[in-house]
Amino acid sequence: MHALHPLLSGFAPIWALTGVGYLVGRSGLLGPQAEAVLSRFVFHVAMPAALFLMIARTPLERFANASMLAFAAGTAFATGLGLLAGQFLFHRKPGELAIGGMAAGYVNSANLGIPVAMQVLGDASFVAAVVLLQILFVTPAVLAVLDGRGAGLRALLTLPLRNPILLATALGAVASATGLHLPAELNHSCELLGGAGVPTALVALGISLHNRPPADAGSRRAEVGLTVLVKTLVQPLAAYAVAAFVLHLPPHQLLTVVLFSALPTAQNVYVYSREYGQGTSLARDAVLWSTLVSMATLSVISWSLGSA
Repeated sequence: MHALHPLLSGFAPIWALTGVGYLVGRSGLLGPQAEAVLSRFVFHVAMPAALFLMIARTPLERFANASMLAFAAGTAFATGLGLLAGQFLFHRKPGELAIGGMAAGYVNSANLGIPVAMQVLGDASFVAAVVLLQILFVTPAVLAVLDGRGAGLRALLTLPLRNPILLATALGAVASATGLHLPAELNHSCELLGGAGVPTALVALGISLHNRPPADAGSRRAEVGLTVLVKTLVQPLAAYAVAAFVLHLPPHQLLTVVLFSALPTAQNVYVYSREYGQGTSLARDAVLWSTLVSMATLSVISWSLGSA
């Protein structure tokens, strides 16, 4: 029961805001284009503001440590399995492959990782390193595929100028490296915009649940099930293997790495899929089901490794 309270406190806002979105969709309060408009607001306005501030305020060298190496190994393994499954088992197109790989390995590090880390570990400092890894390395690779304008040098160099997420990431990295600070008024404006990102994304996710098209009888359910299995079980096991048997991390660092690796799929994956129209149903269902399943897996990890 030790792990139950922190998990419930972290998960409750996710379910509540998703439920609000479902009721909004069911009532038709915001009209038929509500999901699309809210998702575009998150992608083009709120999320870039939040990412810029988070990266600008975090030293870039923070992710260069043994714990992050173990976490990155688990992320790479899970993402690779998601890509292989999409390619050889479900025969998905490149954009869908990118979303499938992201859904299998991209963790909900901020709005769920922070409360769980604070109450299970007593320290949420690892969150910043995880966010940096995912935003600086995983996200650009996925968005480069989703952009769909070729892999030439010009396309790759101009991608940040065409994508608000990558532009905010690049500007945040420059600000972090140079020690640049925004004026207080502009900084506060970015904080307000960024703070709207997570709740708006969850409301949009909830709206998408209303009148969603039925999943394909076989392949779609199997793909969602396999993605959730990789995300909630395989990724933390892979991170554990690297952290315990290769890097020989001490118990507290081992718990930190495995706990963060077991976090469910981030709602960012759904936002990206909705923006580019690729793998939307997979992303939506992976976020929902991995969030539900992770309540059990996170409890087991907290109990077993926390006791050790």
